[in-house]
Amino acid sequence: MKQVIQQEHAGIRLSVAPMMDWTDSHCRVFHRLLAPQARLYTEMVHANAVLQGDRARLLARDPRENPVALQLGGSDPQLLAQAARVGQEHGFDEVNLNVGCPSDRVQAGRFGACLMKEPALVAECVSAMAAAVAIPVTVKCRLGVDEENDYDRFAFFIDRVAAAGCATFFVHARNAWLQGLSPKENREVPPLRYDWAYRLKQERPALGIAVNGGIATVEDALAHLQQVDGVMLGRAAYHDPYVLHRLDASLSGGELRPRAELLRALRPYVEARLAEGVALKHIVRHVLGLFHGQPGGRAFRQVLSEGAHRPGTGWELVEQAIAATERRVEPA
Repeated sequence: MKQVIQQEHAGIRLSVAPMMDWTDSHCRVFHRLLAPQARLYTEMVHANAVLQGDRARLLARDPRENPVALQLGGSDPQLLAQAARVGQEHGFDEVNLNVGCPSDRVQAGRFGACLMKEPALVAECVSAMAAAVAIPVTVKCRLGVDEENDYDRFAFFIDRVAAAGCATFFVHARNAWLQGLSPKENREVPPLRYDWAYRLKQERPALGIAVNGGIATVEDALAHLQQVDGVMLGRAAYHDPYVLHRLDASLSGGELRPRAELLRALRPYVEARLAEGVALKHIVRHVLGLFHGQPGGRAFRQVLSEGAHRPGTGWELVEQAIAATERRVEPA
């Protein structure tokens, strides 16, 4: 049954998942050009790193990215509260707590997906964060851990955390297997259970529920949006970023822009960063999938991949890559 999506949750209708080593500031500027309506997320940053590390680097953000949410990792309520406050002071629009990452390193630090087993602690963390800031505190979570298959346990986790002050959940609709699978396998092997997220929204209509995991096409996303408040794209937005543009245009009623036009809109940003000494390779690695599935897409990637590492390379390489596409093929 189609859900009535509450207007107060319209801001989570489309978002791009926080992805380690991928969703840096350069990536987010590019994604903002593709999707003006989307909510963008930083890579996960541990609360300790925010408080003790190089904030200028860890919290780097260009005004063109906004709105942007800061994703935090950790399990110490007071440290998370302090880090959330720093995020607010740096102009982030939301603070998100990671309760979904299954990596061994993250587990060893007692944060990420292993916290699905500790709803009381997650609730304490959310309560402390919410008390420290005026911006929304949200949670990205899994359905459970290992071979659990208990909707009631999942719903109990959500209820406990919601009561602590979290009104919005981004649900990666898989379990996290804490042993035996790599992070990559954890994104692919555990079965998807979108129906749990749908049921959660049906039973708790006041909560904002966005679904994440395995969403590869515009059609996939639109189908999910019949049931929940939002979709969070992950790898699809990175490997085939034009999907992000198509979905944003579909939801906003905007016009589709040609791929080359979108890329050329990035030029002022690229040239500003090059003038600061940033190497081109650090920026254009995020655009390699823009011509995915199009004639000349392989040539586009090859020109950028082979040339961007050369010292002194500038925007002219991007123009060469565009020219290498066999022909302009605009979407139907």
